[in-house]
Amino acid sequence: MREITYAQALNEALRECMKEDERVILLGEDIGKYGGIFQVTAGLLHEFGDKRVIDTPISEAAFVGASVGAALTGMRPVAEIMFIDFTTVCMDMIINQMAKMHYMFGGRGKVPMVLRTNIGAGRGAAAQHSQSFHALYVHIPGLLVAAPSTPYDAKGLLTEAIKNENPVIFVEHKKLYVEKGPVPEESYSIPFGKADIKREGKDLTIVATHALVLRSLRAAEEVAKEGIDVEIIDPRTLTPLDKDTILKSVEKTGRLLVADEGHKTCGVAAEISAIVAEEGIYSLRAPVQRVCSPDTPVPFSPPLEQSYIPDEKNLIPAIRRLMEYT
Repeated sequence: MREITYAQALNEALRECMKEDERVILLGEDIGKYGGIFQVTAGLLHEFGDKRVIDTPISEAAFVGASVGAALTGMRPVAEIMFIDFTTVCMDMIINQMAKMHYMFGGRGKVPMVLRTNIGAGRGAAAQHSQSFHALYVHIPGLLVAAPSTPYDAKGLLTEAIKNENPVIFVEHKKLYVEKGPVPEESYSIPFGKADIKREGKDLTIVATHALVLRSLRAAEEVAKEGIDVEIIDPRTLTPLDKDTILKSVEKTGRLLVADEGHKTCGVAAEISAIVAEEGIYSLRAPVQRVCSPDTPVPFSPPLEQSYIPDEKNLIPAIRRLMEYT
């Protein structure tokens, strides 16, 4: 199978959905002629025109609000916000409108829209362009939250998100855009709420999201030299979350490490840890461990930023600590 980048896979999903359904429109800053800050929308303005690929003013509240209205009246908008940091300026539109319209109108009004954005440190973009607070949207009822880690998952999940009848926060990772992987040329979708076992193992379960899936795979290969067999679960969507796959894996291995680039306090890793504590505690042979970002802003200094980012330097010691429990 051919290999393309994560960004190209997203672009392909957008193109295929736009060809299939003329109600699909794109809105965002610099998504047209420039092709998006990470080139995810490259070429789509030329192919579909400026009525369907809309370069917006610098007002996230305005174009997310316009997307909500468009979705309520029959369109299927895909709004791009350059960085998840910038979603803070349109929280009312996301939390009070996008997430709640279907409920407040008793199901008579639907908001089938996608809000694409990204998380992740590592590009020297400092504290206001590097955050990973996707857990905020997992906390809000009415929103679906997707978290692809591979090009294959990116294309399939975005296709599903665009065709879904519910509002979706589609959270990408800026360090993954250049990663390559096998992706079918034909259109396909991945159902929400179905985790993927990225690596099978018997000694320890890692539930990892976004770039930490790849970092966990590398850590697993390293500790395999010590005879430690790690299983890696990628939830792929955080809302809905595939609890069954996680709990079955923990039942098999008896040890759990949760790895997510969000902050440790009240984050995605905290929620997954709590679920296992509530529903799978008798399977555990060791305390649950978390590998997350520290509870500080992202540093600008390159050495400090590299220290801040959770990766193999944190994963491998955590795996070894868990294996001390027999």
